[in-house]
Amino acid sequence: MNLTENFTLSEMTKSETALRYDMDNSPPQEITSNLQALAVHVLQPVRDHYGKGVKVNSGYRSPDVNAKVGGSRTSDHCRGMAADIEIPGVPNHELAEWIRSNLLFTQVILEFYTQGVPDSGWVHVSYDHENLKKQALTAVKQDGKTVYPQGLVA
Repeated sequence: MNLTENFTLSEMTKSETALRYDMDNSPPQEITSNLQALAVHVLQPVRDHYGKGVKVNSGYRSPDVNAKVGGSRTSDHCRGMAADIEIPGVPNHELAEWIRSNLLFTQVILEFYTQGVPDSGWVHVSYDHENLKKQALTAVKQDGKTVYPQGLVA
């Protein structure tokens, strides 16, 4: 099923963890609608701007898959409202900044980026049409824990 011109339901629900542990990662219809909104309002505009394929590292996660990967119980991935993405050849900090400056979104997080290593980490982006707060954060490890300072810190 196509969600947009360049994004399919299968790529938004693909999970190596689900495959490895023989877990069902099929979303119900209301979550498929959320995935389509994310693709229409965020992922497709990113793809159109850069003119390159967008690699979805993680999209929808069923609650069981999310628990298996150690995700937050309140993760937007479980609601079909988030994706972790990268574009080969585009620095992740640049990608996160472009999203922050040009799109409506709920949250963009530059995750585990290392300054001077353009393809390090990834970009988490979420879209909830009822909560387009445009929150920008950076995920970093501090004393063995993940913390989220405000802004996109490269």
